[in-house]
Amino acid sequence: MEGTKEFAGRPGETATTADKQLIYNSIRKLYDWLEANDYQAYDTFDGLNARFLRPLTFNNKFLRIALQQGVRRFPINIRPMVGISKSRSTKGMGFLARAFIRLHDADGDSVWKTKAESALEWLIDNQSPGYTGACWGNHFDYQSRTGFASKGVPSVVWTSLIGHAFLDAHDRYSHHGYLEIADSSCQHILHDLALQPEGDSLCIGYFPSARNTKVHNANTLGASLLARTYSYTGNESYRSVAEKAIRYTVKHQRPNASWYYGEASNLHWVDNFHTGYVLDSLKHYADFAGDRQFEQCMIDGYNYWKTSFFVPDGTPKYYDHKTLPIDIQCCSQAIDTLVCFHDKDSASLSLAIEIAKWTIQHMQARSGYFYYRRYSPWLVNRTPTLHWGQATMLCALSGLYKLL
Repeated sequence: MEGTKEFAGRPGETATTADKQLIYNSIRKLYDWLEANDYQAYDTFDGLNARFLRPLTFNNKFLRIALQQGVRRFPINIRPMVGISKSRSTKGMGFLARAFIRLHDADGDSVWKTKAESALEWLIDNQSPGYTGACWGNHFDYQSRTGFASKGVPSVVWTSLIGHAFLDAHDRYSHHGYLEIADSSCQHILHDLALQPEGDSLCIGYFPSARNTKVHNANTLGASLLARTYSYTGNESYRSVAEKAIRYTVKHQRPNASWYYGEASNLHWVDNFHTGYVLDSLKHYADFAGDRQFEQCMIDGYNYWKTSFFVPDGTPKYYDHKTLPIDIQCCSQAIDTLVCFHDKDSASLSLAIEIAKWTIQHMQARSGYFYYRRYSPWLVNRTPTLHWGQATMLCALSGLYKLL
């Protein structure tokens, strides 16, 4: 790109036949596990579904946080013991729909198209009711540092990622209605979420009830869906809000080219997968809005991410300054972001392959599913989570396999 600093890295090597077979075998094992479990598993943040312990929180914020985080961080899966059941999740089904579309692109097998359409129909049937447009939330109550969201309250993160699944399907299939669902989700973003102004920019709120929460991955994911939908509909209001939202996050890029999770003082950390979301969204905005004014910030952020979040053997770090815990979401999102940037960075796929190989070797169970976290070589949380692990890994590996 003329006038900009180039992407870090050297040209990557072509994948070997063995690499491609390893990735395909991993996909098949994971798919078989998902089929056997009817696409149901746990969620990292489903602790407030603990029917045996939830009453003991007495509806207190700090006790809710303690229960939710205690279940999440406990080194073994205690959910069956505290009354938490496996379930499908909206975000999980969105990632699975995208995975099946990618697999259909890769080998043309109509089974994948049928699976994708089934997942999308499930999502249509499981929207959060009572809002301006199509949107999706958790199947559990959620307590964060900044607020409480009841079961079903939509999140811009969930809605945006699922909206992209419908646009993926619109790109490839003749079904009348997929674009309309994504367009409806954009209406939800514009009318139900707080668009928090800051000078010539704005930050898209996380939940409809969140009026002072400014989180970069949520903001940019919302912008990415608006920009991509604009590219089909020509709705200028989508492009205008997307530009202002991207401008907000670009303005808050730190001197080393990273981003905090959020701008509030209690949100000042830099992690792998949320940075990946931001980078994907910046690229989507540039590609679909046709606006390259923020491209240097994207390149700088990508170079920082790529050189700060991985060790030489392909292990994805959680934080820019700390490797452990090794989280499956860092593995999956790293592969997906590298796949997203493959047309910009000739070295991205070679790193994605190394991460995939490491993850398959160290994080995939013999039965096919992926572990939640590895705290050390000997301490592993083997909880089978749906969106956080199984769905995101199927999506990431499928995107990588499609390009090999």
